[in-house]
Amino acid sequence: MTVISFPIPPYSNPPIEPQFYQPSRFVISNVTLGATTIVTTTVDMNYVIGNTVRLSIPPTFGCRQLNETQGYVLSLPASNQVELSINSSVGVDAYTTSSATTKPQILAIGDINSGQINSNGIVNSNTNVSVPGAFINISPN
Repeated sequence: MTVISFPIPPYSNPPIEPQFYQPSRFVISNVTLGATTIVTTTVDMNYVIGNTVRLSIPPTFGCRQLNETQGYVLSLPASNQVELSINSSVGVDAYTTSSATTKPQILAIGDINSGQINSNGIVNSNTNVSVPGAFINISPN
């Protein structure tokens, strides 16, 4: 039996590179507690209103009650701040700085979806409309 092996094009299955996807993950520099939670990051963010995010906060940074909580982006008070739909007004420790090597992070969660959103859910209309919260491939290839 003869096996024919053709060359594989270099871009047929490129590795996933996190810098080529939006929204991204960011390091948290401060958390303001309240009826909604405001997260400040070390750099400007690329989140939009409606994104779903998760907080990952190691215990040495305080706010341990917010670790692994999820919320929606309600507003963008500044380019490095995001207001979340997480109620942190009661029973949450204050945010503190730490020299720990594992940094607190805010991460977008979702998947690749396209189509319009209506009362019947997501309808694939063969358009390039992205669902808020979905990851968007921005790779140069």
